[in-house]
Amino acid sequence: MLASPLRMHIPDGFLTPAIAVIGWAIAVAIIVLALRQTRRQLDDRMVPMMGVLAAFIFAAQAINFPVAAGTSGHLIGASLAAIVMGPWAATLIMTAVLVVQGLLFQDGGLVVMGWNVVNMGVVAAFSGCLTYTLARRLAGESRVAILAASFAAGWISVVIASLAAAIELAASGTSPLTLAVAAMGSVHALIGIGEGIITAAAVGLLLVSRPELLKAGATAPGGRTATLVLVGLAVGLLVAAFSPLASPSPDGLEAVAESQNFLGLGQAAPYRILPDYTVPFIAHPALTTIAAVMLGTLVVFGGAVLVGRAATRRQASRG
Repeated sequence: MLASPLRMHIPDGFLTPAIAVIGWAIAVAIIVLALRQTRRQLDDRMVPMMGVLAAFIFAAQAINFPVAAGTSGHLIGASLAAIVMGPWAATLIMTAVLVVQGLLFQDGGLVVMGWNVVNMGVVAAFSGCLTYTLARRLAGESRVAILAASFAAGWISVVIASLAAAIELAASGTSPLTLAVAAMGSVHALIGIGEGIITAAAVGLLLVSRPELLKAGATAPGGRTATLVLVGLAVGLLVAAFSPLASPSPDGLEAVAESQNFLGLGQAAPYRILPDYTVPFIAHPALTTIAAVMLGTLVVFGGAVLVGRAATRRQASRG
């Protein structure tokens, strides 16, 4: 079955209420800005790609992979979304993923959701995008250079996001800054290798199948959009089918919290809908996980598409 849903998703209790409020204020401000920027930059034919990427990222995040010292990690996906869609659209994609995880699956706290959005949606997306852009400029346009830049973007995004979480823990008095930075940085430097490999593999697949999506100002031709969506959604659901294979080892934040003795500060959500990625009326361990992750994949897809549609409709009405 899946590992405990603490992961890099900060649970309620790890941060003080004052710090949590600051996180919400920053997240809301950036989301509003992301909507405006996406409204200006996003072609409505690319909106389905927001749903496809969100669905894939959600499903892939459910599969923890083992790393050293009995710790596991999972894809964040923000750098991949930023490479394909740009950092502003990636912020909205990751927000859709994180909101569904928090509200439906109690994965990450509700009070601290603002910081989860900032860390994994904003910091990871922009640091990954900046790294990818700089690496492409330095290394060139060859296939190897693009894959190397994708790997670097994935790795950097995880490390920088983990350091942001460490600063928030320190600001809340949960862990001393030096200890939090050292512990979070070292663990997630290993997890980032997996992120980099997955990001590079996904970009490599796009280079073969849809290279135009990796170009600035890319659009999805109308005649092929339906096929793109169906294939992309099918891939997301296929990934979800492998979710019972997730490593049961604690993920980065959980491992750090346990080693520094603040794991007990974590608070459970005040309600349970699909807790720990299970469906209450399905008893079989593997089937309940698959059903929950597949359901979440579809919900995230729909949510991301609705956000994209809302942005482009406002653009059209203003035009």
